[in-house]
Amino acid sequence: MTKQQHTAFTAPHYAASTVGNDILQRGGTAIEAMVAAAASIAVEYPHMNGLGGDGFWLISEPGKAPVAIDACGTAAGLADSDFYQGLDAIPSRGGKAALTMAGAVAGWQKALEISANWQSSMPLQDLLATAISQANWGIEVTQSMSDASFKTFDELAGDEHFAQFLIKGKALKKGKIVKLTKLANTLQRLAGNGLNDFYHGDIARELAADLEAAGSPIRLSDFNQYQAKVVTPLSVSTSKGKLYNLPAPTQGIASLIILALYDRVVSQGSSDADMVHLLIECTKQAFIKRNEYLTDPGRLSVELDSFLTDKALDEMATAIKLDKALPWPQEAKLGDTIWMGACDNEGRMVSYIQSLYWEYGSGVVSPQTGIVWNNRGTSFSLTPGHLQQLKPGLKPFHTLNPAFAELNDGRRISYGTMGGEGQPQTQAALFSRYVYHNQPLDKAIALGRWLLGRTWGDQSHNLKVERDLNEYVGEDLLARGHDMVVVDACNELMGHAGAVVLHTDDTTEAATDPRSDGKAFAQAYTATGEVQ
Repeated sequence: MTKQQHTAFTAPHYAASTVGNDILQRGGTAIEAMVAAAASIAVEYPHMNGLGGDGFWLISEPGKAPVAIDACGTAAGLADSDFYQGLDAIPSRGGKAALTMAGAVAGWQKALEISANWQSSMPLQDLLATAISQANWGIEVTQSMSDASFKTFDELAGDEHFAQFLIKGKALKKGKIVKLTKLANTLQRLAGNGLNDFYHGDIARELAADLEAAGSPIRLSDFNQYQAKVVTPLSVSTSKGKLYNLPAPTQGIASLIILALYDRVVSQGSSDADMVHLLIECTKQAFIKRNEYLTDPGRLSVELDSFLTDKALDEMATAIKLDKALPWPQEAKLGDTIWMGACDNEGRMVSYIQSLYWEYGSGVVSPQTGIVWNNRGTSFSLTPGHLQQLKPGLKPFHTLNPAFAELNDGRRISYGTMGGEGQPQTQAALFSRYVYHNQPLDKAIALGRWLLGRTWGDQSHNLKVERDLNEYVGEDLLARGHDMVVVDACNELMGHAGAVVLHTDDTTEAATDPRSDGKAFAQAYTATGEVQ
């Protein structure tokens, strides 16, 4: 009898999901599938992520503790107060905004090294082939990409190198086709020469020259010195299982605090409104700690896992009231990114995030490579003594935080979302609905959501609730004192969430967000490749 193998893949763009699923069905590892999908989505969703951005990995091998990869960039050697003399803040666009190294490609390389220890590697050419074809033949503009194009047009359209993201000098409309031939050529060179070319070869030299010409402080030495790092994830145990997320400089600590606190207070609730209210109040406690302490790993004043002790969590839980909202706001964190999840036929799972920060990042496009550079460095401050004060070699605050959980009942879950300030909140919503309240996985993601804080350039710090959720919890939340506004249902503002679940019988389950252009695959197939 031929043994069935079970795999799963989910991404916020169907093309990336398709290529990831294809690699899995060809016997590739979850890591190889994720690299192929990461290259594909860098092409298909260029407003949200790309080779000029950052990445964070959570990788789980059955029977072993998960490992994480920190592939976020550090500030350039020249990125100091002298470089920004005369400015009160780091610009959000242009060369001066492009001040941190791009770590995503180094993260691909580091992850593939782990994959090579599992089994014989697929050729890099095979992993990047679909992305190369997509960039050459052209991508279809989605509504998300069109919205980003119109939103950023006034800021970015004047740069001649940004023209590859316009059609005849005009903003992109849904359904149009955009060819990214320079990016295709760059991907082809990486496939032929190896990913290390990004940091030590011709591509590195071209990027360094283009960035310097654009006014960036990044130089070739910054490329040569950069390395992605394998790090130990943060974790916390709850009544449901063990949860994992990324350490500093990400807000992974906030995501873990929210769910650990909810585990303590969930018994107080008896309604949908109670669930939403309690999760919002848990979020406030987590964000207070995050904003006060989170910074580059090298200058943390406390060990972040000290906030995950029973004593610390019990103390935070006492500040949560079922009938009353804590006054808000606190400082908000922005961000724009993609999350993807995978499970291969050996039960190895990946939770991965890749980002440029804002839509189209800094807006700086390398004319020789077609790569858009991130603006993550705008999270730094130019104020002396600030927790996020800019210094060469340090990492800025990151909203990015892919999540993973091992439940007591044996299920393993890879989950996450894009959405900046909303990432920990959306993670908490989908996880609590699925794990605590037994909602089906797709419904746990699709149901109406909320966002506390500011995102995508919005200046308000209030609570934003989707219309369908407002219909049955809105009045109750207002009565508890929440400063609340209602937004359209199925709103991209709430992020693009997804999840992959491996059950104890080796069957897989996957879901993607109706707010995205994504697709989820959860399939059983025979060793011959026949899908069941």
